Amino acid sequence: MAMPVTFHALLTEAPLPRHEAERLLAVAAGIPRSGLAGGIADSATAAAFRELAARRLAGEPLQYLEGTVQFGPIEIAVDGRALVPRPETEELWELAVAALGDAGPGSVIVDLCTGSGNLALALKHSFPAARVFASDQSPAAVALARENVSRTGLDVTVLRGDLFAALPRELMGRIDLLVSNPPYVAEGEFTSLPIDVRDHEPREALVAGADGLAVIARIAEEAYWWLGIGGHVVCEIGAGQGDAVAELYGAVGGEVR
Repeated sequence: MAMPVTFHALLTEAPLPRHEAERLLAVAAGIPRSGLAGGIADSATAAAFRELAARRLAGEPLQYLEGTVQFGPIEIAVDGRALVPRPETEELWELAVAALGDAGPGSVIVDLCTGSGNLALALKHSFPAARVFASDQSPAAVALARENVSRTGLDVTVLRGDLFAALPRELMGRIDLLVSNPPYVAEGEFTSLPIDVRDHEPREALVAGADGLAVIARIAEEAYWWLGIGGHVVCEIGAGQGDAVAELYGAVGGEVR
């Protein structure tokens, strides 16, 4: 018969960074990290923690194991159907909020390649009066984004389709803010990605042709026709792509940060 074990002993046995071990033990125990001090784990909790620790050591993203992630003002569900939202994408959200400034009932915000829906939902939280649309061509990502719409209670319309093709035609020439965290990894770079990214996150959300610019270029080609007067485009790109992207977006103008 398995004997109870202290939380401290479990944390000590796991060859993980302490903060990761604590986060996984909190998941296994179903309590906040603040409740771990001095606690005792029953056999089920200990087994669950050891399984989570083994999966993390095998490279599975910590956020997938936790099941949720904080993104700006919202908490969303994450799993292998979409990318884990990065701090860099949270910075993109902050830039987008600053660029738009304000949004009334007639304002339109669009998030292309939405994945988990993190950008669209955080923007709806920031601009509750705006109409917010999100699209992705992955059925799995669309399902996850719609689950996060229900989870957050934020009114975002999630559509399945290839970039602008998913959007209602009535939005052409009326978008006030267009955001995207598209695939931008070059084919030849994929095998050199960290194991937690390469082996666990969806490849189609990462790789975009030989130079990584295939999707970014398509967004640039059509964005001009979809933006309203004074509309903004805020797009995440890869390191080293700045000059190429500035040229692609010449018709819209802007800057690389």
